[in-house]
Amino acid sequence: MTSQTKNTPSSEQIRRAPKVLLHDHLDGGLRPGTIVDLARAVGYSGLPETDPDKLGIWFREAADSGSLERYLETFAHTCAVMQTREALVRVAAECAEDLAEDGVVYAEVRYAPEQHLEAGLTLEEVVEAVNEGFREGERRARENGHRIRVGALLTAMRHAARALEIAELANRYRGPGSRSGVVGFDIAGAEAGFPPTRHLDAFEYLKRENNHFTIHAGEAFGLPSIWQALQWCGADRLGHGVRIIDDIQVRDDGSVELGRLASYVRDKRIPLELCPSSNLQTGAADSYAEHPIGLLRRLHFRATVNTDNRLMSGTSMSREFEHLVDAFGYSLDDMQWFTVNAMKSAFIPFDERLAMISDVIKPGYAELKSEWLFQQTVSTSGSVGEEG
Repeated sequence: MTSQTKNTPSSEQIRRAPKVLLHDHLDGGLRPGTIVDLARAVGYSGLPETDPDKLGIWFREAADSGSLERYLETFAHTCAVMQTREALVRVAAECAEDLAEDGVVYAEVRYAPEQHLEAGLTLEEVVEAVNEGFREGERRARENGHRIRVGALLTAMRHAARALEIAELANRYRGPGSRSGVVGFDIAGAEAGFPPTRHLDAFEYLKRENNHFTIHAGEAFGLPSIWQALQWCGADRLGHGVRIIDDIQVRDDGSVELGRLASYVRDKRIPLELCPSSNLQTGAADSYAEHPIGLLRRLHFRATVNTDNRLMSGTSMSREFEHLVDAFGYSLDDMQWFTVNAMKSAFIPFDERLAMISDVIKPGYAELKSEWLFQQTVSTSGSVGEEG
């Protein structure tokens, strides 16, 4: 339920609030100016616009089509300029900086190494460049008074045949040490016609290695995709998972009945990586007020809030929460609930997740709530004085 206290956050408080991001694509979050710079550096002439402001608008309009397939086409331009080590380091560093500036304290950012080999890089060189960029971005963020930790998810494309190879790569680059930085694995791409069961060898390998993985499921395709991701593949989290709403019946009297799959997802506390703005663009929801996240929150699913592709959706974590605050009247308590959900669901060790919750997230929200209480006290005191 939405908290009964009326500590509705302002836009400035939403930005300052500590946030956790589990579903963000590296090639979907470039700065338009960086795309223009990199295109010029590598001689890429395919951009539809060369003015950064106009290019940013083009990406949002091209993605705002109601079709997941059309949405995915926009990535041809971003991937085209992410084929060199220097470009990957820059993009990853700026990603970490931008997220930290927006109040994100922990993020898992995903990318497909196989999409960055056109200029001769090896898979290993791609991973090492992105890891280097994330560490550089974390360092710059600290210099600017922000703190963030970024982990990488290595993605395999579901229409290709390299999932096991990418899973093995993710396993090699996990854990402590200079070669670390990868926290898990993912598959992405168009769901229809490319079920996750095509990549069972990769998932079986990851399970044998006690590694973590999420699967894009239940975005453009429905319950069968979610069922396969969980019951055949064994996913730890659902990338999107918004179509689980298809297994929930809301009766005319307001009572709710969960189907067996929805009950399983809720009972097992399977995290849903929900991306409201992206879902509106791809037609999974008609408006923020009608987005399933409202019902899933009320029913206490392990719902989390995410950006998906910040460039294509013209969004950030702060903007996502602003939309939800406007649509559902969410409070700081609700924001904290979503954020703790996300941190509980991260792919880093338990003690590190617990430390982030106890030492960063809860104190951050407590400070914001105390500001609200102080403002209310001052307001009430002033009213009493005027009446007296």
